[in-house]
Amino acid sequence: MKRALVTKSADESAALARRIGMDAVSGDIIALYGELGTGKTVFAKGIAQGMGIREEITSPTFTLLEVYEHTPPLYHFDLYRIEEMREFELLGFDELWYGDGVSVIEWADRAGDLIPEGALKVRLFHIDGERRRIEIEYPADRYRV
Repeated sequence: MKRALVTKSADESAALARRIGMDAVSGDIIALYGELGTGKTVFAKGIAQGMGIREEITSPTFTLLEVYEHTPPLYHFDLYRIEEMREFELLGFDELWYGDGVSVIEWADRAGDLIPEGALKVRLFHIDGERRRIEIEYPADRYRV
C-alpha cells in the first residue's frame, strides 16, 4: 500500500514521523530515501519521539550507527558515507535489522537490494522552502498513517 502527502514544515514532517514511531514494534525496518536536505534526519527524530525516546537524536553520519536503549531499542543508521555495496556488507549492519529493535535507515538506497521487502519505505522530496512530498510504502500486513 502506498500513500503520498505534502507537508508544509519540518514540524509537520516530524508529526507524521511521530505517528509512525508510535506504531513501531520490534523487528520493524523503516527505510528513509531522499536527497541531501530533504528531511531524513527530521523524520528519524520524529520516529524516535513517537517511540517515546527522549534523548537528543542526531544523524550518525560519522559513526554510521547510533543505538538508543529503549524498549524496543532504536537502531539509527546513516549510510551516507557508504560508497560501495561490499563496504556495507562487511559492516554486517543488516544483521541488526533482524534483531529485537526498530531500525531506521537514512540513505537506505546505499544498502541496495539488502533492504527487506517488509520494510516501511519513506521517500522524501524537496518541493520548495520547507514543503516536502513524502511517499510512504507500507508493508502488506500493516497500515500506519
